[in-house]
Amino acid sequence: MILNWKRWFSLIVIFALTFCVSTSLSQALSAPTPSNDYTWNIPAWMPKPVVPADNPMTKEKVELGRHLFYERRLSVTGEFSCASCHIQGFAFSEPKPVSVGATGEKHPRSSMSLANIAYSSVLTWAHPGMKKLEVQALVPMFSERPVELGLSGKDKEVLNKLRQDPNYQKLFAAAFGQGESNINLNNITKAIASFERSLISANSPYDRYRYGGEKGAISAAAKRGEALFNSERLECFHCHSGFNFSDSIKHERLKFEEIAFHNTGLYNIDGKGAYPPNNTGVHEITRKPTDMGRFKAPTLRNIELTAPYMHDGSIATLEEVIDHYAQGGRTIKAGKYAGVGSKNPLKSHFVSGFQITPQEKQDLIEFLKSLTDESFIKNPAFSDPS
Repeated sequence: MILNWKRWFSLIVIFALTFCVSTSLSQALSAPTPSNDYTWNIPAWMPKPVVPADNPMTKEKVELGRHLFYERRLSVTGEFSCASCHIQGFAFSEPKPVSVGATGEKHPRSSMSLANIAYSSVLTWAHPGMKKLEVQALVPMFSERPVELGLSGKDKEVLNKLRQDPNYQKLFAAAFGQGESNINLNNITKAIASFERSLISANSPYDRYRYGGEKGAISAAAKRGEALFNSERLECFHCHSGFNFSDSIKHERLKFEEIAFHNTGLYNIDGKGAYPPNNTGVHEITRKPTDMGRFKAPTLRNIELTAPYMHDGSIATLEEVIDHYAQGGRTIKAGKYAGVGSKNPLKSHFVSGFQITPQEKQDLIEFLKSLTDESFIKNPAFSDPS
């Protein structure tokens, strides 16, 4: 849910905690012995993600989660699933400016890529308190403004369908133990979260060049683009840092999780920094004036595949994204959102503008394209099991 997040998030947490307590005893009695031999499909240079103690990774949960991720019966219409907005071929994002829910309702924001979501310290575009995939999974299921999967009031009906399915009976039993009671909402979210954590992307040409020692894995232009990306002149690396190209990150080698939100001067409607009223970023949660327009910097992995860009899909191409940052903010000349973003008083000091030649711009794009991981978008372990 995008609007009224604070209230909705509180209700979800209360619901999740109540449900966990009521089902914990039966699950403990029937659950299989957790397998601690889950193998992360990651290279040695990459740290392991942090996994909640109450939902350890197992191959059985990941496989169940894969089925549920693509399960269209987890929607009010029976025609929609998580994968409807998070498409593997687009690095688990979608090629739309904003997402459209099961009932056809448009959302204010675009779907984020789920590549390496296991490393994200905070989830969604602009919710400082949304840190756990198991809780976040409840939002698309039950949100009403806007409707996503549209399961509000339909949870018993959906559970009955899954309980009557022989394949799900086997999958839930393998992951959580025998018994109809183990086919429940708590375990559904645990399984989906486990599958999402398995979506690791670490085999782009850039990875093979930078971490694998393959000097010819990327072009000379991409190497020049990397230098530009990491330069103080362009300052891209300040917000898109580290191996995951995001400054909101957590993993086993970090003592503390890192969380950051940024105003990039995308709008300045009133000359005082205002963003569109249905899309004010962290401000929607905190109501602090200084949080107006602040959003998370998403990973740039597979960025070539995740157009259109920005939280509301309002910039169509990578070339236009570079233009936006080169200008130090976007100018909208007409319409209800007209304003000069470069003069937004709440804008990040990293978005100050820069000079860039046509050749440098192309080099930077070549670098960004070198982050495309073809093996990730074609991995059968992540695909629709049907």
